[in-house]
Amino acid sequence: MITLSPFARLAGVSLSAILLTVGCSKAPETTSKQIPAGKEYAGFLSDYANLKPNPEFDGKALTYARPDAEKNLRHYVAIIVDPVQTYLASDADGAKVDENARASVVEYFRAAMVHAVSDAFPVVYEKGPLVLRLRTALVGIDSGSDVKPDEGADPQSAPKRALNIGKVGVEMELVDSESGEQIAAMVDHANLGAGGEAATLRTEREEKFRIARAAFDEWASRVRQFLDSTQEITADADRVDKSYQPYNK
Repeated sequence: MITLSPFARLAGVSLSAILLTVGCSKAPETTSKQIPAGKEYAGFLSDYANLKPNPEFDGKALTYARPDAEKNLRHYVAIIVDPVQTYLASDADGAKVDENARASVVEYFRAAMVHAVSDAFPVVYEKGPLVLRLRTALVGIDSGSDVKPDEGADPQSAPKRALNIGKVGVEMELVDSESGEQIAAMVDHANLGAGGEAATLRTEREEKFRIARAAFDEWASRVRQFLDSTQEITADADRVDKSYQPYNK
């Protein structure tokens, strides 16, 4: 059973509204890469060398945050949230992965990530000075069970097969939007979605889909917890609005 953080429990209240706006802002990638057999990581991050186990996440997450004063999180004032990338498990059959299910998953997870960071950083869509870029990948997805015809609202776009997220983890990094330098990174191997499948995440038609929704909400929450704990900050929307520099003290 997944135990949700306070953030994750609140996230569901406004994610539906965010999906309506975020989903229209930038189309997701239409293909998945595949994790090379025998590799520990997907190869998504620009650098893995500085990652270390983080005891605040039960030792299942590896994290890094740049410590120097000129290039750390407190230095930045806004953030771009990129479309979420997907990596198939090394033993997955890519021909069986349903694109409509994958598109629904990445749309939902990007909305969850926007919700997680937007009260700390204003979300923008163009690179610039002091602007971060959040890059995120779901790694280890596989094809799941067939979806019944009546489980999709739109027959044309309804997934025919769900995604199995039982092996899924997350790779995330924040980079400088202009230079591409890595400012912070996280690899989360926590198996939050054990027993879960994902198809049309806008609905809660069965328990497997609810597990998937809860897992994506919690992964987004863990990313925000990492940022907060690393920088010793708390969410403060009023401070963001007044100063436009949420991580500066």
